[in-house]
Amino acid sequence: MAFQQRERDFGGQDGGGGAYEGGGFGRGRGKRPVTDYGSTMVHWMRNRQPRFKGGYQGEMERPSPSYIVDMLPPLARLSNPADSIPSKHLHSSLNKIKHPVNVVRWTPEGRRLLTASSSGEFTLWNGTGFNFETIMQAHDVAIRALAYSHSDDWLISADHDGLIKYWQPNFNNVKVIQGHTEPVRDIAFSPTDSKFVTASDDAHLKIFDFAGGVEESSIHAHTWDVKTVDWHPTKGLIVSGSKDHLIKLWDPRESGNKELTILRGHKNTITRTLFERVRGDCLATSARDQTARVFDLRMMRDILLLKGHEKEISTLTWHPIHSSLLSTGGGDGALHHYLLDEPNNPPGVLPTLAPYDSPDPTTAPAQTIHPAHKIPYAHDFPIWSLDWHPLGHILASGSNDRVTRFWTRARPGETDSFNDRYHIGEEAAEAQGTWDRRGNRRQRQAEEEQELEDEMEGLVDQKMPSKAPSFPGIPGLPLPQNPSAIQIPGVGGPLPPPPFNNSSLDVPPPLPGLNPSNPPDFARLAEMMKNAGLPPPPPPPIGSANPQFPPPPPGMLPPGLLPPPGNFQLPPGFPPPPNMGVPPPGFAGAIPGMGGQTGVSQGNEEGGSGGSNAGLPPPPPPPIGSANPQFPPPPPGMLPPGLLPPPGNFQLPPGFPPPPNMGVPPPGFAGAIPGMGGQTGVSQGNEEGGSGGSVRRRGPLPSQEESLQMEQRRGKYTRAR
Repeated sequence: MAFQQRERDFGGQDGGGGAYEGGGFGRGRGKRPVTDYGSTMVHWMRNRQPRFKGGYQGEMERPSPSYIVDMLPPLARLSNPADSIPSKHLHSSLNKIKHPVNVVRWTPEGRRLLTASSSGEFTLWNGTGFNFETIMQAHDVAIRALAYSHSDDWLISADHDGLIKYWQPNFNNVKVIQGHTEPVRDIAFSPTDSKFVTASDDAHLKIFDFAGGVEESSIHAHTWDVKTVDWHPTKGLIVSGSKDHLIKLWDPRESGNKELTILRGHKNTITRTLFERVRGDCLATSARDQTARVFDLRMMRDILLLKGHEKEISTLTWHPIHSSLLSTGGGDGALHHYLLDEPNNPPGVLPTLAPYDSPDPTTAPAQTIHPAHKIPYAHDFPIWSLDWHPLGHILASGSNDRVTRFWTRARPGETDSFNDRYHIGEEAAEAQGTWDRRGNRRQRQAEEEQELEDEMEGLVDQKMPSKAPSFPGIPGLPLPQNPSAIQIPGVGGPLPPPPFNNSSLDVPPPLPGLNPSNPPDFARLAEMMKNAGLPPPPPPPIGSANPQFPPPPPGMLPPGLLPPPGNFQLPPGFPPPPNMGVPPPGFAGAIPGMGGQTGVSQGNEEGGSGGSNAGLPPPPPPPIGSANPQFPPPPPGMLPPGLLPPPGNFQLPPGFPPPPNMGVPPPGFAGAIPGMGGQTGVSQGNEEGGSGGSVRRRGPLPSQEESLQMEQRRGKYTRAR
């Protein structure tokens, strides 16, 4: 397809969008190819005719730059797959934080490319300008498989922990299921989208009901890891490939472990199995034996043997328009394109006969096919995934070198694309002048800066607050439609407290807007607040319809409520809680703001104002002989339960009585608690009294030998290397 190099971006004038907003000029960008398939599609639709009338009647392409305007999409060249071979490098996209790209998938409408990385992230790239659009953390571990439904309404993803997630087209995660206990290697939808199948390292195939998310059947498919699976686009037929070098066909209706047939021919691990999507008569497979094979499902045998790779073939893909164009990615980063109806034998290699042309197709050997086009240096490391644009004009590749690259056909008159660094290497391209190492480094740096800016802008866009009104701090609890029916005071306007007669009632009235005969579900509200990280709500009053919360003891606050500050006073007209001024048994203080008449200690005789020291720790338990003897006194020099030791420079305020046995150390203890006034230092050489308690010594660290012995007792590191 046509693409244009741009020096500056002034608002997408060349088909791409960009930094033009409000009529002003944007910041200049580096060279970035921008594809515009709209003009070619319109050109073809305007000049096309029915096939019985001759088909396309417009100007045909010729090898000259002046015929760029006459380029046609693959849909207009069904009988010429060679014109769709992607030999031109368009763009290389990479994230700010780079991770290997495991899967690449075009969205169903072709506007964006979705990539899944080993860090569990989804990244969306623009389908015309190839710039960054957005990124999200989809999984906690590496994503291994992606599949769009045939209706284009759903996306399912699987990761290295065996989790399967459902996604809407707007990437809203609606469901998570635990499909396998081992990594899921591949996933595929049924023709009706009502089921999907998964392949895992646990040697099983599992068929799930999509609507319910439940497992319908489990097939012990192979004796080793299942690396790939695919469901026929129109038939009830499943193919699987495994580490045991076998390819098996399955009937999804059968619940047993008996396969329909076994296809042999590969001599190493099967890496990819894929049905042809246009006609559905062929099956393509690849393996680590450096070969790929095409099987005819009507004969259940291999008819083509694809050679040419020097390393293992890690992935392959069919063209969505041309059923005779197959692309493969190798473990050395090479990208090969095969025309299945053209042998393309290199010089000195004798051609072989196709099985269809032989007297007995069932016994004839497979025909050998060599690549029609090679890109030896497409990537620096293995290519993990390939995917074609739905229109068939752009091929996307994801690799272990953490780069996503886009490829397309060369424009009419372009001949230098075969001499770039991806075809002949960096050194040869630099010697021929088709690649500048220094200039490319500057261009790559500019592209990375631009991708970084796009990513930061995308992340800022994702942080917009939700527009749905809700109660602050309680997610999922919306505001009522009627503002006058607000049930929590202080939200939507102040509500005055109702009059209350303490002499006629023993309990305070309910909150405004609450029905005493139909109280809210406090258990559900407490669960929602617990999920939001908030303290639980107070229990309902005594005598309500929800008695699972017992009333608090006299003078004690209900659970979940914090004591008010010392200068807190109830507002005029608001009733005090029951048993407000009654202290608990054995308590010698008062709760701030509750109007108690007992001081903190016997030395404080100012009544309820003694509770103003709210910032101090709670007093110790009562001594023996008090009204609450269930708390025994702590040992000499030990703090009561629930109290943390104060810092070393802590001093008791004037007039505050020290705890009992404050300066007496516990038996066998050679130090002192900081701030407690002990007269014993940390060691015998420290004679500065209680101040010596602030000196702490680090304990001895465990030796490596002890750590190794501990790990060996757990069963690790027991085998010598």
